[in-house]
Amino acid sequence: MPLRNKFSSSNTLELLKRMGWFLVFMQITRLLFFYFNQSILGTYTFNDFIGGLWFDIVTFNLIGLPYVFFHSLPFKFRDTRIYRIFLNTLYYILLLSCLAFNLVDVEYYKHSHKRSTIDLFSIVSGGSDFKQQLGSFFRDFWFLFMAFIIFVIGIYWIHKKTFRKVSFTNYKREIIVFVVTVVFGVILGRGGFGLRPISTLNVSYFTTATKTGLVLNTPFTIIKSYGKQVLEIPDYYSEKELITHFNPNQNSQPQHLFKEKQNVVIILLESFGAEFVGCAGAENSFTPFLDSIAGESLNFKYGIANGKRSIEAIPAIYLSVPTWMDEAYITSPYASNQVKSLAEILNENQYETAFFHGATNGSMRFDAFTRQVGVTHYLGRSEYNNDKDFDGTWGIVDEKFLPWSAKKMSEFKQPFFSTIFTLSSHHPYFIPEKWKGKLKKGAHPFCETVNYTDESLRIFFQEAQKQAWYQNTIFVFLADHTPAPVDAKYATSKEIFHIPILIFDPSKQLPAQNSDEYFQQIDLFPTILDLLDIQTPFYAFGNSYFKHKNEAMSYSEGTYFYCFENYQLLFQNNQPRMLTDIKNTEPYPNDSLPFYTQKVNQIEKRIRAKIQTYNTDLVKNKLFYQQK
Repeated sequence: MPLRNKFSSSNTLELLKRMGWFLVFMQITRLLFFYFNQSILGTYTFNDFIGGLWFDIVTFNLIGLPYVFFHSLPFKFRDTRIYRIFLNTLYYILLLSCLAFNLVDVEYYKHSHKRSTIDLFSIVSGGSDFKQQLGSFFRDFWFLFMAFIIFVIGIYWIHKKTFRKVSFTNYKREIIVFVVTVVFGVILGRGGFGLRPISTLNVSYFTTATKTGLVLNTPFTIIKSYGKQVLEIPDYYSEKELITHFNPNQNSQPQHLFKEKQNVVIILLESFGAEFVGCAGAENSFTPFLDSIAGESLNFKYGIANGKRSIEAIPAIYLSVPTWMDEAYITSPYASNQVKSLAEILNENQYETAFFHGATNGSMRFDAFTRQVGVTHYLGRSEYNNDKDFDGTWGIVDEKFLPWSAKKMSEFKQPFFSTIFTLSSHHPYFIPEKWKGKLKKGAHPFCETVNYTDESLRIFFQEAQKQAWYQNTIFVFLADHTPAPVDAKYATSKEIFHIPILIFDPSKQLPAQNSDEYFQQIDLFPTILDLLDIQTPFYAFGNSYFKHKNEAMSYSEGTYFYCFENYQLLFQNNQPRMLTDIKNTEPYPNDSLPFYTQKVNQIEKRIRAKIQTYNTDLVKNKLFYQQK
């Protein structure tokens, strides 16, 4: 047989053809990902394409190494029909599962601004949220399911047309090919000959910090996050030097603003990004009631979320622990660490503590987590006990659950500390029949649900004002995270964590003010202690508003977003990448990094200290006050 024919019928060529089709379909899903997230990602450059192709090659050899191994085995049983069926099945499982995960992030990326990691499975399996909303997912994201079906049909047709049966040649040749193929598969799966295998951080060599999700693929980020039991502990500083740059061990500073002990009610607003809230700077506001409250509040125009998902907001508020890693704290190996939460400190000071969430009990494990951190009462859909007000997929509608929560709090002994988490401004964007046609609409169905939640807040306050505890209560409003942006301006790095945060005191003993300082979710813990005049040591990554640190730091896909003064510094792969004027009204400000090297060097030390402290204390279980 001529050499050309030997090669064209070789087992190796068939393997390369299968990898080739894997890469083609992965690139198709990347194009879909780009098309539906273009407002976030901006442009798609040739470097992005090459980077994406490289990560897809690595993914095929990383996840598909068992397939490469079995496909290349140098034994004659490889020619049997049963074995070919086995190989085809293995290939289909590899390819279709990878495509499915990529399609999930076509939509989910709008909300998370990161490729999904292994904690996706923890979130899906936590509670019954996924099962309840499965029907609405099919209804609203039918095009993704349709794309998957088209992929299945296309792959089957290609298999019939292009893949060929390959006969065994001879043992010597097949053994050599087997060894070379597996060795190359391992090398490609590692991403080359480097001392360490390729990781998500390597994406910085191909693209900018704001487009990492475009170059990466979801199967890669899932497999790279699997089994990560510990964060890497950097050694930027000695322990003695570290605390000079950042020290989470703090002492409260009572402000003595109030004559009596105050209750605290935190209202956590599902997906209320600054884009839709007037008091946070939105030109087109869907929150007239919240805006009116802000005029009488300490209103932080530059509120910052410390995560991109609801599950990341709760530890930020209760523990002052942000999500500066790829996995949510609640689903991470560190969730069982020793902590001293805000709820525990308040319990020790005779506060009754409660968490209200109208979703089905078990949703995102909030009931288990709040119990773990010392919250006395969890009240959800089960405690509400009236499914006439169930939206059919998610939970009890806000207009019913919020005023019910106000009445329920009257059963508590004062002082109390409660959190109410709204839910209606969330997919599937349910609006009760009686409200249809009465709410402000926007460019996306989400806008109407924001207005509905705002009207539900109005109803809540009408009920709360009737309660004896109202006048002695501090109300805190903040969002859990930003939603998928409608305007491209809110897809930029300076806006993707921008949320409303305001503190309202009906007694007006806390002066109303529009603050230009940054205030992040993790700052709430120490600020509440100061407002309630509780003198205590505590551990927190945030700072009390009364210390005026004026900084915030969030994280996504290997990039730290650090805000200070008028600026935001992007810190990636252990070095500063971009400095922009975050308070500039221009939507796409220029990079100012070359002009502020001295200032950036100072800030870089604090960022490194925060990262070293965070990773060290999570790994070594030291998330509690330690006298040093």
